[in-house]
Amino acid sequence: MTDVPADLRYSTDHEWVRVEDDGTLRIGITDHAQDALGDVVYVSLPAAGEAVQAGASCGEVESTKSVSEIVAPVSGTVVEHNPGLETRPDLVNSDAYGEGWMFTLTPDDPSEVDALLDAEGYRGHIG
Repeated sequence: MTDVPADLRYSTDHEWVRVEDDGTLRIGITDHAQDALGDVVYVSLPAAGEAVQAGASCGEVESTKSVSEIVAPVSGTVVEHNPGLETRPDLVNSDAYGEGWMFTLTPDDPSEVDALLDAEGYRGHIG
C-alpha cells in the first residue's frame, strides 16, 4: 500500500510539498514514484538561488530501471537542496517523505500550493 501522508500536497507528476513554519516549501517525490522507479542510484537537484517554474523540469532521479524528471510543483527560488542525497540517493527509497526530501524553495505565489492535490485527490490520481 502506497503511503500518502494527509498533511502534504501533491502534484500529478508525483512530487509532494510540505509547507514549513517559515513559509518555505520542502519538496520530494512520493512513495508511489520511488516505488515505480525502483532503486534510486543518483539524484540531480537544482542549486540554491535557482529559479524554478511550476510544471518545468528542475532535476532528475536515476534508478536502476530508468531516469525520471523532477518537475517543480510550484514556481519559486530554491533555498537549498538535500546534501544527503549526494552520497545516499537511496534515502529517496527508504524515507521518501523524510530524509529523502529533494529541495526547499521560497514560492513566488504561496497560493499555488492550494491548487495541488490533497491526499485524497492524489490517491485517486494513482488509482
